[in-house]
Amino acid sequence: MIDRRTFLETTGAASLACAGLAPDLLRATEARRSIDRIGVQLYTVRSEMQKSVERTLERVAAIGYREVEFAGYFERSPEQIRSLLEANDLTSPATHIPLEFLEQRWQETLDLAEAIGHQYLVVAWIPEGRRTTIDDYRRVAQLFNRAGAAARARGLTLAYHNHDFEFVPLQGEIPFDILTRAADPDLVKLEMDLFWVVKGGHDPLEYFEPHPDRIPLVHVKDMDAVGNMVDVGAGQIDFAKIFAKWEIVGIEHFFVEHDTPANPFASITASYEYLRALKF
Repeated sequence: MIDRRTFLETTGAASLACAGLAPDLLRATEARRSIDRIGVQLYTVRSEMQKSVERTLERVAAIGYREVEFAGYFERSPEQIRSLLEANDLTSPATHIPLEFLEQRWQETLDLAEAIGHQYLVVAWIPEGRRTTIDDYRRVAQLFNRAGAAARARGLTLAYHNHDFEFVPLQGEIPFDILTRAADPDLVKLEMDLFWVVKGGHDPLEYFEPHPDRIPLVHVKDMDAVGNMVDVGAGQIDFAKIFAKWEIVGIEHFFVEHDTPANPFASITASYEYLRALKF
């Protein structure tokens, strides 16, 4: 199975070579809310994207998804991607990128994001060799600050997507705490992956109060009783409890994801139906 970092590097590099207001996401329903525009991280259906980007986006839209988050463009140009989104009544508020793009091709990456219509560029992974000490995390945070300032100057936003390794104590510290303190909250937002926070032994809500208005994006993926990733609604994560506090951190976009689904379309369909019915 190709890992996320390799996947992003190869598909993102190929695509680069080709080259007001947040949406009303939540509606009140008898004093309870539901998610209005449900999104999906296309890494979930990457095997289908490799076969046909066009057909995959059509099927994603037919399920009911209105937002997609990219993880590579499969040699389609920004113009082709934007046209496909428009044809399927989709928007793409965010895309995942490798850390190396911040150092090696940041202006080019910002150009691509503008052409497609992304708002958020999300670093999806810190390579193992760059996170062996707490000072490594501080250095990554400073890189984020520089890149975030350049993004903001273009009207775009840099964000960071967590896994569980950031919650494993290192030299007596929690790396996630070090990284988020050293990164300027005005320049570096967070895409909280709810599964990986729980997998790391924490409750996502414990990070809401310390990060007001800093988590505009979440990955919605579920975990069963023994720690396996499952379709949303098939596990034990209390999404209603978490989303009831969405205003604290300013969640704007809810992206379904499953890293290794047996049947990608069946998985994102089941997750969509659960979230569509969820009230909180």
